[in-house]
Amino acid sequence: MLGPIFYREAAVTPKRPKTFVARGLYVLSLFALLCTGYLVLDGSRSLATSGDAARFGGWMFTLLAPLQLLVLSSLAAVGAAASVAQEKDRRTLILLLLTRLSGIELVVGKLGATLLTPFTLLLAALPIFLVLPLLGGVSPSQVVGVFLVTAVTVTLAGSVGTVVGLWREKTFQAIAMTVLGLLTYLGIGEILATQWVNAPAAVQLSVSPIRALAAAASPMASILAETFSAIAVFVVTNLVLSFVVLLIGINRVRVWNPSRELRLKNTEEEDKTESEDKQISWKAREPKSVWSNPVLWREVCTWAYGRKVVVIRVAFFILFCLIAGVLQTHIRDGSAYEKAGNVGRALPSATLPVAGLGVISLVLVNALAVNSVTNERDGLALDLLLVTDLSPREFVFGKLLGVVYVGKEMIFLPLILLTYLAMQEVMSYENMVYAILGSLILFAFVIMLGIHCGLNYVSGRTAILNSIGTVFFLCVGIAICMTIMVSFRGAFQLQLAPFLVMILGGGAALFASLGWRNPSSAVFFASFGLPLVTFYAITQFLLQTDHLYVFVALLSGYVFTTAAMMIPALSEFDVSLERGRGAVGDEN
Repeated sequence: MLGPIFYREAAVTPKRPKTFVARGLYVLSLFALLCTGYLVLDGSRSLATSGDAARFGGWMFTLLAPLQLLVLSSLAAVGAAASVAQEKDRRTLILLLLTRLSGIELVVGKLGATLLTPFTLLLAALPIFLVLPLLGGVSPSQVVGVFLVTAVTVTLAGSVGTVVGLWREKTFQAIAMTVLGLLTYLGIGEILATQWVNAPAAVQLSVSPIRALAAAASPMASILAETFSAIAVFVVTNLVLSFVVLLIGINRVRVWNPSRELRLKNTEEEDKTESEDKQISWKAREPKSVWSNPVLWREVCTWAYGRKVVVIRVAFFILFCLIAGVLQTHIRDGSAYEKAGNVGRALPSATLPVAGLGVISLVLVNALAVNSVTNERDGLALDLLLVTDLSPREFVFGKLLGVVYVGKEMIFLPLILLTYLAMQEVMSYENMVYAILGSLILFAFVIMLGIHCGLNYVSGRTAILNSIGTVFFLCVGIAICMTIMVSFRGAFQLQLAPFLVMILGGGAALFASLGWRNPSSAVFFASFGLPLVTFYAITQFLLQTDHLYVFVALLSGYVFTTAAMMIPALSEFDVSLERGRGAVGDEN
């Protein structure tokens, strides 16, 4: 049923060293989080009683469960969309369509091959989670429920990524529409669950993965039969939804692909028919005037990322309007403002929606930047650029400015929202200036990060996952570290050791991602300094003391890292294409 695509991937995956490295690093990361929480808590009060151990086990379970859901779902969605889009960019999907493979073997086989990595990571993490019931506070049925909800959500995310990848022609289109589609699904699920307050628990949880995971992780899940039935309804509902999505992909896979080749074929047949009746006169069209920087001209004046990129802009604008509507509701009822007695202690309710929109914008702009280079490589256009008189400065700045132009809605709409919040006195104009300048620094960083990964990784899928993974670590990984440090409050000298473990471990992973091919002293200092700078900036923001410190931290850390990636790219094109093709063949 799964076909040769899945069987080949299942046979090749165990032979790749990176498969075992990924599993080991994932389990090691979860174990490091568990040990960090234990060291911090044990430093403030010893786990001498069974009650302390139970509270610790329950808290770590509620921390690791949503983190695992977020990581594996993102990996499945982005990995599936990037994998199918890579097949299209290399024209290998056309060869698969010419074979006797059925639609089921193409779609389901590609999905199964993509889900091998997330599911193996999920199974590898099972022993870590089964240790928590030994501490108390967590039952084995809670672990089973959480893993079941996670597996179903990962399946749905991979199904959406696979079908959208088959539908759209460009890699950026596939990734962006997958991310926006899944976020829309989560938003609709939360809205429906909020509106159905008086509905049974099974109805509320059936459309919300977040609430289903919270219900499965709750201690009442092993006691109440209603909660167990609600989780079962969620599993069935999302499996049916995954089946419907896959069914659409199976029926339309040969209709969507290969769209360009079909149009060219029809045009040639029409020209052949007309040539039999009359002689065709050919006329050369006027040549287009190209700018002094042809790379920037192509990014701005042509549909380099496909015409359907307009759909992504409209989808992001709709998401922006939804978040703006939520903020307007908070402004009207007064919850968006800081209360007089809580200034410097609690963040207003407008913080989370604005931060969420900012993270989504950073991820989409980063995906656009890395695809601006991988598309050139997969289309073998990078080979031609290397033999022309195009300078590295023209290429790098052409891509930088081109990404800014194509993704202008994703960059400037959040800035407009910040300006509106300042006009409504939700934030001061001084903090608005800091926020806008800091956002521009972060956008410049993620764009340069995408170009850096696109130039240094020969596989488009690997470049995308490493680039988005770096953004994910800086946005979410540091927040997880802060959550542990804040929740287990104790003396600073007791928290210093686990804090250094997480920061140095993250710096080592960042250096492996950014400087594995061309290590340098600048990249080394940037990799180990950037997590610390991000931690300091988020801490100062949460303390609500002086936002100038936040801006200075972002300015010093991210500008230096951006320069550390940009200067080598401006020096020379250090791309080993022949070795890259061999490596790509090995991976696929």
